[in-house]
Amino acid sequence: MTTTAAAAAATAPGKMPRQIPYIIGNEACERFSFYGMRNILVTFLASSALLAYLPAAERDAMAKEVFHSFVIGVYFFPLLGGWLSDRFFGKYNTILWFSLIYCAGHACLAIFENHLTGFYFGLFLIALGSGGIKPLVVSFVGDQFDQTNKDKAKVVFDAFYWSINFGSFFASLLMPLFLRSFGPAVAFGIPGALMFVATLIFWLGRGKYVRVPPTRGRDPDTFGNVARTALTAAAPGEGRPGWWIALAGAVAAAAILAGWAAQALMHLAGAGAAWWPQAFDFVKSACVALLVLIVCGGIGVALQLERARGRHPDAAVNSARAVLRILIVFGLITPFWSLFDQKASTWVLQGEAMRVPHELWWWPSWLVKEAAQMQALNPLLVMLIIPFNNLVLYPVLRRMGFAVTALQRMGWGIAFSALAWVVAGMIQLHIDGGTPTSLAWQALPYVLLTFGEVLVSATALEFAYSQATLAMKGVIMALWYLSVTFGNLWVLLTNVAVRNEAVIQRIAATGLSENAFLMFFFAGFALVCAIAFALYARVYPMQDNYRTA
Repeated sequence: MTTTAAAAAATAPGKMPRQIPYIIGNEACERFSFYGMRNILVTFLASSALLAYLPAAERDAMAKEVFHSFVIGVYFFPLLGGWLSDRFFGKYNTILWFSLIYCAGHACLAIFENHLTGFYFGLFLIALGSGGIKPLVVSFVGDQFDQTNKDKAKVVFDAFYWSINFGSFFASLLMPLFLRSFGPAVAFGIPGALMFVATLIFWLGRGKYVRVPPTRGRDPDTFGNVARTALTAAAPGEGRPGWWIALAGAVAAAAILAGWAAQALMHLAGAGAAWWPQAFDFVKSACVALLVLIVCGGIGVALQLERARGRHPDAAVNSARAVLRILIVFGLITPFWSLFDQKASTWVLQGEAMRVPHELWWWPSWLVKEAAQMQALNPLLVMLIIPFNNLVLYPVLRRMGFAVTALQRMGWGIAFSALAWVVAGMIQLHIDGGTPTSLAWQALPYVLLTFGEVLVSATALEFAYSQATLAMKGVIMALWYLSVTFGNLWVLLTNVAVRNEAVIQRIAATGLSENAFLMFFFAGFALVCAIAFALYARVYPMQDNYRTA
């Protein structure tokens, strides 16, 4: 590992690194830009001329489809960013160049507010830019610490997450008002300006950072190389079950993509493939193919991993085993993201069917005028809950003899998110009953969901970094963000399923509306996974992989 002289001087043993404020400032502005456009996206699309080609009754569903497809892209492209950083450019250079792409995407949204292709291209650039830097900024924070000052890392990771929500709070509160008062060009342009400021702040700290150099493909003991050896190595007297499982996954993934491609080509020719679901577009097909590849490949590598010993150091093989264990943790967290990200789609649309309680003496009518502004509760509560947990809740639990581990916090977080959706479902039942329902009631599920978020997401930032070895930190962070992609995939697949006539009839037989049924369904989905997560946490072996001084 190498560092610049300035960075080495800035990171005195046991001290807080002086370069941290540049990264925190960059993150606060970048998060304002991201959430500023993200939190008005569904509202804008549902009412804009961009979706005027659809019947009015279908625009809300399409706005949700576009939103969750966009989020899938945001959390898919970390794979690309992590690979480019680890293989070629390093974290600093990759973050800087993807940030410029990010700025260009914001410009497209502001310019092409009435042009469908241009607007969607802007969303693609933002997904590429935001996703490209996403796995790197967090691990770049971790790179500024070593064994001598790693005790400061938890404080900084919490501050890092706090800064995310500081930017998100003002974006969520103000951008719906700007969209309403000044139109989409201004509402999307302001986040673009903040992204430029974020890039500038990051660049200003260039001489102070600790920069861990990229492997440039010279490391023979990366996870990919160890996995390849494990799958291809023969063992005397033993078969190759792992190889065949991984191969079956690759064939299945290729078949899924081929099915989509055949459907797309036939559609262009004016026909359709009856054997391929029309709603199963490229995003869904590619994500399902990737999921099959990861699951089958992971099982295959796990079955034959010991065959890599002797050809790779024991430390590398053990690190690969750790990656496989972490992937199980990430997989069990995906339902949380299904619930969390729908606050910017399903909950916003639910809020628009509710009544803004301007008559209440405590309601800030001068500021909160739109249902989408309720999203500001989430970052505001995060900024309150993080210090409450660190200063009050966790110390009290420790004095009571409960040392709550990172995995236990995440498991409870999934459970609280499930409870939030039970409450949201009950609110939906009230709306479906035809009684005017105050928007203020949405505060309760927001409190529960945000408490769950702090327990899951803020904890996972530190967990993911500490569990990955130095050579695999970028990849692990990319895979952590990929869990959000699969969380949003569950939302899209569920929406496809409820378009089936048989499913619609079954929902109707329950006496619930489609919205209420889906809310209770997602709550149950998360609760089941919270139980599975708690069981796995009992046997997970924790690691400590901070770099040495």
